Amino acid sequence: MVKPSMFFLAAAALAATSAPFLGRGAPQPPAEVKWPARYEGRALAPMAPAPEDARLARDFPGRIARFSDGRRQIVLRSVATATRQLHPAGDCFRALGYAIEPLPMMSSGSGALASCFRASRNGASVKVCERIVDARGGSFSDASAWYWPALLGRSRGPWLAATTIESVPPDIFTGVKH
Repeated sequence: MVKPSMFFLAAAALAATSAPFLGRGAPQPPAEVKWPARYEGRALAPMAPAPEDARLARDFPGRIARFSDGRRQIVLRSVATATRQLHPAGDCFRALGYAIEPLPMMSSGSGALASCFRASRNGASVKVCERIVDARGGSFSDASAWYWPALLGRSRGPWLAATTIESVPPDIFTGVKH
């Protein structure tokens, strides 16, 4: 026979360890987002949403906008709570039929790291880099690095996830070691 005190101790331990995995209700997206006017020192111009943006935005607990800096497309996602729906950009590109090849991380002028990859489809390639910044200026190289600190309160939102997409000539990746 299990003593009641052992039962409550086991139940409390289970609750404490499983709490991060339980739903906290439907996260509410930020009401309005003031998107930055510049990114990495370059002026941003709003772009029309791409066809895949509607699928990306469906049930996303935040706001999404697409910009151009004259050289790259920049997809910005603002999110107010930790969520698995803020997933790595590579997952989206794979779902759209791209082949993914990891590239070395890139460092911004501020020293923040961004994870990067080459996405190829139908003979064309793009270089994609992503980074997430929290309300205090803390930076994460991708959604996987961000999720647990955000969930456990070590990083505070709102967070801004930036994904840059840059067309590149096919030979730019010659000599890149994997």
